[in-house]
Amino acid sequence: MPSCGNMSQYCPIIQEMMNNTAGKSSERALNMGVVVAHGLISSFGILENLLILWVIGFRVRRSVISIWILNLAASDLLATASLPFFTYFLAQGLTWKLGTTFCKVHSSIFFLNMFLSGFLLAVISLDRCLVSLLPVWCQNHRDVGLATRVCWVVWGLALLNTVPYYLFRDTITRCDNHTIMCYYNFRQLSPPEADYKALCRSRQDALAISKFLLSFLLPLLVIIGSYAAVSASIARRGHRRTFRFFRLVVAVIVTFVLCWAPYHTFSLLEAVGDYNPSLRRMVARALPASASLAFLNSVLNPLLYVFSCPDFLAKIRQSLGAVLENVLQEDLGELARRRSTAQSSVSASELLLKGPHSRPTPSTKTKDKEVEHPSVF
Repeated sequence: MPSCGNMSQYCPIIQEMMNNTAGKSSERALNMGVVVAHGLISSFGILENLLILWVIGFRVRRSVISIWILNLAASDLLATASLPFFTYFLAQGLTWKLGTTFCKVHSSIFFLNMFLSGFLLAVISLDRCLVSLLPVWCQNHRDVGLATRVCWVVWGLALLNTVPYYLFRDTITRCDNHTIMCYYNFRQLSPPEADYKALCRSRQDALAISKFLLSFLLPLLVIIGSYAAVSASIARRGHRRTFRFFRLVVAVIVTFVLCWAPYHTFSLLEAVGDYNPSLRRMVARALPASASLAFLNSVLNPLLYVFSCPDFLAKIRQSLGAVLENVLQEDLGELARRRSTAQSSVSASELLLKGPHSRPTPSTKTKDKEVEHPSVF
């Protein structure tokens, strides 16, 4: 990691960030105040997403819908699993102490979840549209195998779009108090003769605009268009929208928009701040909070699965009940085996003490007395 003295190899906006203070004492106190909240939210998010994956993966019959939700939950689990490291970053006073490689990995997981969420919600909306508009085709071709292949393609596209964020992420040391930022370094992988100011701006603009278009605006347009077509088809047939999955998808989409819209707004303003420096301070304060709100989307989705689908909540209760029942059966079985072993040992000892010519009495009372009075041993 380069030292503060090598500022010339960074973009102008990074040079300014390196010279500015990492945060006032009041801001640090505020950040330390939310560390506990981040820790609790991350722990809760990991547990609930694991529960969702377990219920859908092992307790629910495999279907196209369960494949969509399973992949959404897997993406959310990745995001919530990375949240404790962001909490550690806050607890250390806004300094990254986990190294450059993990800085790249941690940031990539955030952006991978961003693209996956947008792509999967768009695919789910298209699936609903096809079921409504082309029921015969769906009856013949829409199955679990096709849904699985589509999810593989979605994961591949999301990983491909995440590559630039991995390449340009870096750890950068501030000059004032030597705190370490995990941030973009757009001068990496650039030819020596390039105009670095224009290169930095073009790369930052390209990433900000592409992630806004690909992970937010285009999926949102697909979602709106798909459900407009579904609503028109249902109204034309005179049917009512009674299926509960529709409520779940609407709730997930609204949560997605509310959680991700602030992040994309401030991300675009961050790129604009390279041309309008007056925006930089406001963006620097608001962007971390908007990133936390985006993380919260991965925590809220499992709650939506539960409260939007009563059957899903029943499955969770049945699954937890089955687990507790199995645990109790194993414990009781082990206790019974131990008692059986102990009684077998007692019977063998009695036979040895009585001698080879003694015969066991068939009387139940005698046997009870022997058990009640172990002084014969």
